[in-house]
Amino acid sequence: MTEVLDLHGQDSDEGSEEVVLTPAELIERLEQAWMNEKFAPELLESKSEIVECVVEQLEHMEENLRRAKKGDLKVSIHRMEMERIRYVLSSYLRCRLMKIEKFFPHILEKEKTRPAGEPSSLSPEEFVFAKEYMDHTETHFKNVALKHMPPNLQKVDLMRAVPKPDLDSYVFLRVKERQENILVEPEADEQSRLSQLQSTVAAILHSLPTILAFPICLHCS
Repeated sequence: MTEVLDLHGQDSDEGSEEVVLTPAELIERLEQAWMNEKFAPELLESKSEIVECVVEQLEHMEENLRRAKKGDLKVSIHRMEMERIRYVLSSYLRCRLMKIEKFFPHILEKEKTRPAGEPSSLSPEEFVFAKEYMDHTETHFKNVALKHMPPNLQKVDLMRAVPKPDLDSYVFLRVKERQENILVEPEADEQSRLSQLQSTVAAILHSLPTILAFPICLHCS
């Protein structure tokens, strides 16, 4: 396919910027966002522009298949590819919803204190879902248990009751682009080298969107 798609991103200095992608590049970005989200311990930045473009591309592909000749082998191949893309898209969105349900008070607190200009970790639809989920959870706790308890015990601190994402969990990173100025001191003892490597990995994970993260225990030998 030679079609190109417009993807709107955010630039810290000039506001929005337009990125032109081929369908293959768009699907590659979706798969990258999916893998990063699947294996990261916390909710990552929302990729709503990618999701919207993929949905539009699927609709366009569906329309093209309706005009294709029946019995054409290419139709079956394209439908298989569409189902694969739908699976990746659905899995990506389900993964994000699971994290929102699991860490909702911390995600909403982070969103409330997010500095102006910093990308949001929630899409507008996800923000509405998180707020409604929190309201329903509080209502459920109140109706089922809290209203039957003494007045001094009728409040629950969700920030303390709900666990935070484990940002100290180990991940194995596959670097997709060459990175400079990453140094682990060769003369440090093993425990020191390990902590330095861990902090380096954390810095890479939070600063490079082109890295895929996979869960694995990190060891120094």
